[in-house]
Amino acid sequence: MLRKLTFIISLSLLASYASSQIYDPVSWNFSFEKKGDKQYELIFTATIDKNSHIYSMNIPAGGPIPTSFRFDTLPGYRLTGNTYEVTKSVEVLDDAFGFKIKTFSNTAEFRQKITAVASTFTITGAVNFMACNNATCSPPKDVEFAIKIEDKAENKVIKSRNNPGVDSEPIKTDRGLLKFFLISLLAGFAGVLTPCVFPMIPMTIAFFSHGSEERSKTVFKALIFGISIVLIYASLGIIVSLTSAGAGFANTLSTHWVPNIIFFVLFIVFAISFFGAFEILLPNSWVTGADSKVDKGGILAAFFMGLTTVIVSFSCTGPIIGALLVEAASGDVLRPTFGMVGFGIAFALPFTIFALFPSILSRIPKSGGWLNSIKVVLGFIMLAFSMKFLMTIDSVYSLGILSRSLFISIWIVLFSLLGLYLMGKIKFSHDSDLPFIGVFRLFLVIAVFSFVVYLISGLFGAPLNGLSSFLPSAEASEFNLPKVIMGNRTVSGPVEPSVLSGSICSEPKYKDIFHMPLGLMGYFDYKQGLACAKEQRKPVLIDFKGHACANCKRMEAKVWSDPEVLRRLRDNFVIIELYIDDRTQLPENEWIISAIDGKQKKTIGKISEDLEISKFKTNALPLYVIADYDGNALSKPMPTNLNVEEYKNWLDEGAGLFNSKNPK
Repeated sequence: MLRKLTFIISLSLLASYASSQIYDPVSWNFSFEKKGDKQYELIFTATIDKNSHIYSMNIPAGGPIPTSFRFDTLPGYRLTGNTYEVTKSVEVLDDAFGFKIKTFSNTAEFRQKITAVASTFTITGAVNFMACNNATCSPPKDVEFAIKIEDKAENKVIKSRNNPGVDSEPIKTDRGLLKFFLISLLAGFAGVLTPCVFPMIPMTIAFFSHGSEERSKTVFKALIFGISIVLIYASLGIIVSLTSAGAGFANTLSTHWVPNIIFFVLFIVFAISFFGAFEILLPNSWVTGADSKVDKGGILAAFFMGLTTVIVSFSCTGPIIGALLVEAASGDVLRPTFGMVGFGIAFALPFTIFALFPSILSRIPKSGGWLNSIKVVLGFIMLAFSMKFLMTIDSVYSLGILSRSLFISIWIVLFSLLGLYLMGKIKFSHDSDLPFIGVFRLFLVIAVFSFVVYLISGLFGAPLNGLSSFLPSAEASEFNLPKVIMGNRTVSGPVEPSVLSGSICSEPKYKDIFHMPLGLMGYFDYKQGLACAKEQRKPVLIDFKGHACANCKRMEAKVWSDPEVLRRLRDNFVIIELYIDDRTQLPENEWIISAIDGKQKKTIGKISEDLEISKFKTNALPLYVIADYDGNALSKPMPTNLNVEEYKNWLDEGAGLFNSKNPK
C-alpha cells in the first residue's frame, strides 16, 4: 500500500515539474501499409528508452493506464475491427500495484485495419499511454497523429510530436493559449443563458437595489462582485490541478446535500426579507470599522453573492467547464487556469453590468410602492427557485420524497398567489394601496395565470417541455403515463410488458433506483448493458447523465421525445444510462480503484464518472456515446444538441457504422 501511495504521489509531483525535468522516454512513429483494394493497416510504433516501459492495451482493473488509441470520425474511412498489438508483451510483477501486468520495452508495434471510402483522406487521432521505469512514471499522455493516405501513395512514416524528424509532417502540438482563452470567453457568455443561471439575474438586481447608498459604494461592490466570480473560477482550476481534486469537483459541490440545503435556506430567507418580514442588515461593527473608506460588510456580501452565483450555476455550466477541469485533473495548470479566467470574465460581465443599474434605480424618487412590488415579485420567484435545491437532494440521494407532481403543485400555489398579489387581492405590510390595475400590471396578471394553467396541465401528464430543466423527471410523477410509439405517433397510455420486452435481455440492475424516460427500456449498469447488446447484436447508446443535470432533462423532453428519435432509440440500440452524480454506495466487492487518480470509487456515480473520463476524456453532462458491444466508440460522442434532425442523423450514422462492422 505504501509503494502504491508513493507511486500516486510521484505522478502528482511530476505534473508540476519544469520541462527540463519531464520524464519522457517514448517517441512514436505513425505509418500505414496498403493491404489490398481500399484496405490499409495503420502502424503505430513506439520507441522506448532503455530501462523504461509502457503498458499493454489490456490491463487488469485497478492497474495503471493502458495504452489506447482514439480515432476521429471522418468521412474518408471506416475502422475494421479493433486496434491490436503486434509486438508480444512481457508480463512482469509490478511492485506498485502488487500483481502481474503486461508491458513493452525497447519497442512496441500496434496496428489498426481500415477500409477507405475516399481516394484521399487524412486520419487523425491520438495515442494515450503511460511510461514508467524502476524509479518513476510519467503522467498519462496524449500524442496526436495525422496520417495522410492517398490511393497511390507509398507507405509513409510520420514521427511523433515529441521526437520530430526531417521527414515528418507537421503535427499541431500547440492549440494556442489565446485561441483557448477566446473559446472559453464564448463558453462563459453561453453559460449565462443556461436555465440554471438566468434566474439568478433578478436576485442579483434585488441584492444591489436593497437599500440606498452612495453611487461610489454601489459601483465598488458591483466590481467586487464581478472580480469575485472571476477569481473563484480561476481558483477552481488551480485547486483541482494542484490537489488532484478531480474533474468531478464542481459536480460534487453542486450536488452534495450540504451546499444545496444552505442555498435553499438562503433563498427562503431572502424571499421572506423581500416580503417585508425583516430587513437583512450587516453587523454594525463591519460598517463602522477602522477603515472608514471601505464598507467591509458590503465587500463580504458582494463576494458571497458572487460565490452563490458560481455554485448555483454549476449544475448547468458543468458540461461547459467539464473539459477544462479534466485538463486540470491531469496536472496541466496553465491551460485550465487561462480557460477558467476567460470563462469567469465572460460569465461575470453581464452580472456586473446588471449590478450597476440598481444604483441608478435607487436614486429615482419614490412613486408609490412600485419598488416594493418588484421586491415582492422577486420574493415569489425566489421561493419557486428554491425548490430546485430540494429537488437536487431528493434525486441525487434517491429519497423519493419530492415527486414531480408535488413540485408542480407547489409552483401552482406560489404563482397563483403571485397573480392574486398583482391583482391587489393580497397585501404585505409595506405595500401601498392599489386603487386600480394599470395596463402593464394587467398583462403581468394574464401572463402569470396563463403560466399557472400551463403548470396544471403538467399534473395530468403534459411534458411541460419548456420547464423540463427545472422539474423532476417525468418518471417521478404519480400521474405519469408512459409513452408508446403507435404508428407515426407517440401517445400516452398504459404499456404492456410485451410491447418493449425485446429491448432488454434481463432484469436491469438498480431498477428500483433509476427509471428510463419516455417508456424506454434499458440498463443502468455498464457491463450488463454491453452483455445484452452482444446477445442482441445491437450497438449501445451510452447516456452519461445526472439527476441534477438540467440539459439532460432538456434533451429528453425536446429531442428524445420526438417520435422518430424515440423509434430509433427503441429499435436500433441497447440503452445504458449512467448517472454521474448518484451517491448510492455499492457493496465493497464492487468498488474500484480509479485508473485516473488512483482513488477508490465506492458509489454508482463515482464509478460512472471514472468510466466517462477514462474512456472519453471528459465529464460533460449529458454525453451520448454510440459504441459496439465491447464499449468502443463508433463515432464522435454527442453533447447537448437540441437540433432533432442532427441528432437523428447522428443516431443513423452510428447504427450504420455498427452494421458495417457486424453484418447480420
